[in-house]
Amino acid sequence: MHVANPSLALPNVVLTDESLGRLSGWLAVQTGASRVTVTDEGRLGGGAVAFNLALILDVDGGPRAGRHACVLRAESAGRLAASIGRRREFAVLSAAVAGGVLAPEPLFFCDDPGVLGPDFLIMRRAEGGGGFNVVKADAPEPELARELGRQLGLLHRVMPGAPGLERLPEPPACPAQEAIAQLRDWIGDLARRDPVLAWGLRWLEVNAPPPEAVVLCHRDFHGGNCLVKDGRLSAILDWEFAGFGDPMEDLGWFCARSWRFRRLHRESGGNGDRDDLYAGYEETSGRRVDPRRVAYWETAAYLRWAALALQQGERHCSGAEPSLELALTGRRLPEIEMELLRHLRAQGRANRASGPARETAATPADPPEAASDVPVERVA
Repeated sequence: MHVANPSLALPNVVLTDESLGRLSGWLAVQTGASRVTVTDEGRLGGGAVAFNLALILDVDGGPRAGRHACVLRAESAGRLAASIGRRREFAVLSAAVAGGVLAPEPLFFCDDPGVLGPDFLIMRRAEGGGGFNVVKADAPEPELARELGRQLGLLHRVMPGAPGLERLPEPPACPAQEAIAQLRDWIGDLARRDPVLAWGLRWLEVNAPPPEAVVLCHRDFHGGNCLVKDGRLSAILDWEFAGFGDPMEDLGWFCARSWRFRRLHRESGGNGDRDDLYAGYEETSGRRVDPRRVAYWETAAYLRWAALALQQGERHCSGAEPSLELALTGRRLPEIEMELLRHLRAQGRANRASGPARETAATPADPPEAASDVPVERVA
């Protein structure tokens, strides 16, 4: 496992009077204004990869004259290998907004180190709450689940070749094989020493689906990265992992138990049923949901979350970005592995119940019966 370029780790942004002056001057040029006054409203919670600051921009003159509530997203120390960086994230946000997705409007991008140091983008600030706010209702919320599906469907209409996405890595010939290679690279030697990770990676290899459509994927689509206001979806956040892949990848990630916020019986991200999520997706995407492919990418989701958790822990342990939150994230591996075992055991049962076994002699056996009987909440 590794953090990309740990020796080049960038410090978090601190807006002093001097740096605020530089930012104000740079924004005045970008907006064609006579003056831009920047008010720092403090660091925002969440966003474990990028550094987020709430800003108010008071623009005097020019086409953007007025007051704007914004968020500044800067590169954080110890950037993860999966992160696409702020320049590419700006391009992805632009493509998503152009496609009708409820993403924050990107306003400005800066790669001049003389302004604040690290690259940063500025986007409009959306209102609402994320995480438990998305799943807090006592009863399932079918309309919210459908709307989340609709938004994914809109995103997945953005294809390779869309304007502005030339900077993204080339679309993979086979998303499944690319994902396996990335996971092995990210997890490193632990992929050989840890039996659960090794077993999961082998399962992915044996069951890899053939390539079909390749679309723009969010790759971190879950309730913690969605904002809800008055029971309605208001924005989808944190696009730093976006890239081209299999459209079922985002559905598998969203439905993984890791992102249900303890509403484990609600398989659509903790807020509803899969059927509602899938129905909304099919309304806007122009394609049918393939449950078997979703199940495959749900397996990949647990392994990817394990890799990311290990990398977050490494950010702390390496000294790149000391953080109790990052250290604790790195300790979640046993919990994630338990969920992976539960999922693969369920897949084995489903395959046997649906007809002749798809497994070959090379297919790994089901995980031990006892493993799935341990509640995830008990795993340290």
